[in-house]
Amino acid sequence: MGWFLGLGIAGIVLLALSLVFDGVLEGLFDGVGVLDGLFDGLLSLPVIAGFVSMLGFSGAIAMGTVGVGAVGATAIGTPTGLATGWLVYRLSRVLLGDRSGAAPRDEDLLGASGSVVTAIPADGYGEVLVHLAGQRVKLAAKSPAPVARGAEVWVEGTLSQTAVFVRPVER
Repeated sequence: MGWFLGLGIAGIVLLALSLVFDGVLEGLFDGVGVLDGLFDGLLSLPVIAGFVSMLGFSGAIAMGTVGVGAVGATAIGTPTGLATGWLVYRLSRVLLGDRSGAAPRDEDLLGASGSVVTAIPADGYGEVLVHLAGQRVKLAAKSPAPVARGAEVWVEGTLSQTAVFVRPVER
């Protein structure tokens, strides 16, 4: 039973090391043309750690509760380790494939409302607080006419990634 507990603990240690050495095993197989894409995350440290730790812990549980020998414990631990490794692989693919958080672009600012936090002179820049993607973003702003602090504005154009062209809202 000591060997199986050692495997379980080694799997947990390997999982902790995978936080530090993320992507090391995947990088080893990148240069092999025949194996290109074959393993694609199957030999990652978290998958191997899940397999080894479940093999060890379920084998130790089988030996302690049912009283099977090392061969029986390996026969019980191997399928549970494979299932755990497959679940870790699938979960990592889902997490890595999530592309829903696209970064806002300049076009997303057009038509956004905001308020002036530093007055905008006619010949210079001021600052506005604009609502972008659910967040308040402070940007430099330019306007054809002076705009007082606290006035509500609309973004009409982007001058750069940090500067916009605004016009006051008329009510």
